[in-house]
Amino acid sequence: MGRYAQVLSLFWSTALAAELEYRLNFLIATLSSLVNLVGSIFGLFLFYRTGYTFGGWSWEEAMIVLGMFTLLQGFSATFLIPNLNRIVEQVEQGTLDFVLLKPISSQFWLSTRIVSPWGLPDLTFGIIIIIYAGIKLGLGITDYLVSAIPIIFGLVILYSIWFMLGATSIWFVKIYNVTEVLRGLLDAGRYPIVAYPVAYRFFFTFIVPVAFLTTIPAEAMLGRGEVTWVVGAGILAVGLFFASKFFWQFALRFYSSASS
Repeated sequence: MGRYAQVLSLFWSTALAAELEYRLNFLIATLSSLVNLVGSIFGLFLFYRTGYTFGGWSWEEAMIVLGMFTLLQGFSATFLIPNLNRIVEQVEQGTLDFVLLKPISSQFWLSTRIVSPWGLPDLTFGIIIIIYAGIKLGLGITDYLVSAIPIIFGLVILYSIWFMLGATSIWFVKIYNVTEVLRGLLDAGRYPIVAYPVAYRFFFTFIVPVAFLTTIPAEAMLGRGEVTWVVGAGILAVGLFFASKFFWQFALRFYSSASS
């Protein structure tokens, strides 16, 4: 673990040094995140301005879900998308060979090689929204800590889905359209899952597990989550993580080395 920590520190320090050469991009990313956030809040406001609520979720409670969604967006933009999009390039250019020859887990290398600061605004805005709504609802530090576990489960679930999708580039090099479809589906997490009809709730819970990413952590923070759902999130997170490892090893069997 110590060796992996040293490698991770080296990865991130060099990646940040390279990215920060273009500091204007950070300002652009911040403005873009702010505009998207304002649009999301306005969309939520359109539902609540007449006194309507999502299945008993108050405005502040729905804001916590939106904050969770924004937090996950920032996590994806900072850690997932920059790395997993590179898998396609590695396969196209044949440089995946060099990764596989390194004395380190190829999945670890491909998942952590790059860190992008352009997702930090979303991470920051997400935390601000959650804290603001929590203050309005009178939440304490214990409530935030309780939600940390399902949030971690949600991050693992999101990572595993993204990595398995990235691994399919070994068969289908052009996966951009598929990733856009996934991102569109994950956008459903900006609202409480009860906002959708029953059929959609089933789909976003058991087919594409959007509910485990935002609604369940929010319910845990609000003190109305059920233990069975949190346990289910944990089982799903562990299952998908190991599935991503097995799927990557399976995909490598079909990888044609550039030197072969």
